[in-house]
Amino acid sequence: MLKKSSLVAWGAALFIAWNGLLLLFLWSRPTNPGGEGDRLTAEVIRLAQDAERELEKQKELLQQIHRSSGVWGRRPKRRRDPSSSKVPPSLPSAGSVDPGEIVLPVLVMACDRSTVRRCLDKLLSYRPSAQRFPVIVSQDCGHAETARVIASYGDAVAHIRQPDLSDIPVPAEHRKFQGYYKIARHYRWALGQVFRTFRYRAAIVVEDDLEVAPDFFEYFQAALPLLLSDRSLWCVSAWNDNGKEQMVDVAQADLLYRTDFFPGLGWLLLAELWDELEPKWPRAFWDDWMRQPEQRRDRSCIRPEVSRTMTFGRKGVSHGQFFDQYLKFIKLNDRFVPFTQLDLSYLKKDAYERSFLTRVYSAPEVKVEELQGNRRRELGAVRLQYSGRDSFKAFAKALGLMDDLKSGVPRAGYRGIVSFVYRGRRVYLAPPADWAGYDPSWS
Repeated sequence: MLKKSSLVAWGAALFIAWNGLLLLFLWSRPTNPGGEGDRLTAEVIRLAQDAERELEKQKELLQQIHRSSGVWGRRPKRRRDPSSSKVPPSLPSAGSVDPGEIVLPVLVMACDRSTVRRCLDKLLSYRPSAQRFPVIVSQDCGHAETARVIASYGDAVAHIRQPDLSDIPVPAEHRKFQGYYKIARHYRWALGQVFRTFRYRAAIVVEDDLEVAPDFFEYFQAALPLLLSDRSLWCVSAWNDNGKEQMVDVAQADLLYRTDFFPGLGWLLLAELWDELEPKWPRAFWDDWMRQPEQRRDRSCIRPEVSRTMTFGRKGVSHGQFFDQYLKFIKLNDRFVPFTQLDLSYLKKDAYERSFLTRVYSAPEVKVEELQGNRRRELGAVRLQYSGRDSFKAFAKALGLMDDLKSGVPRAGYRGIVSFVYRGRRVYLAPPADWAGYDPSWS
């Protein structure tokens, strides 16, 4: 609070001092109509107007900080060796930190979609507390219509603007990927604002083409203590890559999983993770970079059975890649699950592996033809075993799953296992029980 007060006081003092000097000059100038004195006066007035405009910009920034910083000074400073190969320790989960007191801002990454209104309307409609969940919209691109839409929400959201809108020098073969470079630059700047300027301890990141579920905030609020206490986790995501309606069990909307695949598309991270990632943040393709072993470091994310976000943005830098085949069919959860009243300790690594791996490898093994023929229904949950990259991709395509792998990790997979529903029954697409780890060449 002291830092915020000093910033406001500095701005006020600067404004008063400038105007005082201006008045002193005008009172003391010689009267010589049309002469050098009048020209000098006109120049001073022009400079004063320029200064006033700049002060207005600073005032707006200070107001944004006031509205959205919330917990100035709560995040303790700590020293970190950027060359260390060890995973930085996560925040303590007991005693010194109460997860219920941590403010969780929602950072909305925006550019030139005026349809950001659809995203913001749902966020503001569902959030239980403006103080606990401030909304910060970071806009790139400088698109005027999108800026007007964001500004129409007034104090309900903080609107910050990426200052560098210039083109980025890229290799000749990447000229068509200029957009991906700008997105990575925007993410770095916006996350820097959230964690460096506003000094939040954690943040939820969404994009301007996402619509959220009624229990979006409840989900992240409940999952935050897990992220704080389990160092084998590095994010919580609202997204299931294989979350098409016919491939999820909507009756189990409270079911959550661990996944080794970074899902994104509505995700929670801690400030400590940004401490780790910022110094080496990539120039482009940031999400695939996050999926590399050097960044993941054998850590996992939490993801839901039924997605808590859906995308309505077909048009973008990816030119609709996957949208028509997968993304537009993702089932958005439509009922409220009281996650904060549920016991989520089953998601901690040791407990999860005991129960999940036992459930998977005790399920009867079937052939893909039996699944497609809807045979052996009496078995209940079943397991389909793959032996390598080619068999995984063949089975995934045959059953309607996303079949691409990133650094060898299948979408929504945990220890190589992908859980989904096929023709009304649970199926585990799994490697052999003696699985020895991911092979990054499977990409």
